Amino acid sequence: MSYDARRRLEELLDREIEAARGLAAILTAERIALTGDSPQAVEQRAAEKIQLLATIEKLEQDRRALIAGPEAAGLAAAVAGRWQALMELISGCRTANEVNGHIIHVRQHQIRQLIDIVRGAVPITYGPQGQTFAKAPRALARA
Repeated sequence: MSYDARRRLEELLDREIEAARGLAAILTAERIALTGDSPQAVEQRAAEKIQLLATIEKLEQDRRALIAGPEAAGLAAAVAGRWQALMELISGCRTANEVNGHIIHVRQHQIRQLIDIVRGAVPITYGPQGQTFAKAPRALARA
């Protein structure tokens, strides 16, 4: 294994780790924005997330190209600690992104319900025994 190849791989992994830490911070900021009341903040966090994901993808491609050579086995063993740290960060980012996706889904459902109420649609509700039934409310607005 060449020292130069090992050093380049370590540098790439360090950059990926920093990018993953940045992604974790952006995902936290995105979750806060999603539970807030500023659509602009949500858009900004989403744009930052997309930009950082592109950076991570580029670093990933560079890393794969570097370890495609005959010294790959020796390189992998030399940077195992960095690799483990990166995988743990990425796993945490995946979980945070899934939570944010769930928040988005819940918000979309709430907005659909509110729009239905404003339009005067018949909402489906549940009785004491769990049966569903439609109850016709008074429309809030009519055009």
